[in-house]
Amino acid sequence: MLRLQEKYKKEVMPEMMKKFGYKNQMAVPRIEKTVVNVGFGKIIGGKTSDEQKKIQSAILGDLSLISGQKPVFKKAKKSISTFKIREGQFVGVAVILRRKKMFDFLERLIHIALPRLRDFQGIDTSSFDKKGNLTFGIKEHIFFPEILPEKARDIFGLEITITTSAKNKEEGIELLRLSGFPIKK
Repeated sequence: MLRLQEKYKKEVMPEMMKKFGYKNQMAVPRIEKTVVNVGFGKIIGGKTSDEQKKIQSAILGDLSLISGQKPVFKKAKKSISTFKIREGQFVGVAVILRRKKMFDFLERLIHIALPRLRDFQGIDTSSFDKKGNLTFGIKEHIFFPEILPEKARDIFGLEITITTSAKNKEEGIELLRLSGFPIKK
């Protein structure tokens, strides 16, 4: 099995050049970065500050295991009384992956995590924006092999955004399909 980066150079790039008629290899779209977000605003709403800190540190630890990189805290931009969130309160964590760590994460996502999801039929093409970037969510983080389900304190969802240099939706879909992503036809 080819590593994702090698597969891009040996299989995806020539196929994209043939299909879309690129004259130069540098014109072929590529995966630029992957962003993994976890929002925990609902989980910590209404909890004491000690409980909030425990939940935040557990989520931070699990996300750093999954991504291989330390996440950054994200603060609420404004107060929302319905969700018991105050302006400046930590409501999520995010990781931006590039280069080697990104390809390692995407390989684990494609070959291990997505096949383990219950009732997974493939990624819908409506998850792509008009620039060819893919954004989708995973309801439970325990599908990643780094997380032991019996030791997971809280189960949370992930939002994964894969940013490409594609110029339109069709190029982005084809790039990720050739890279091995399970995309519905």
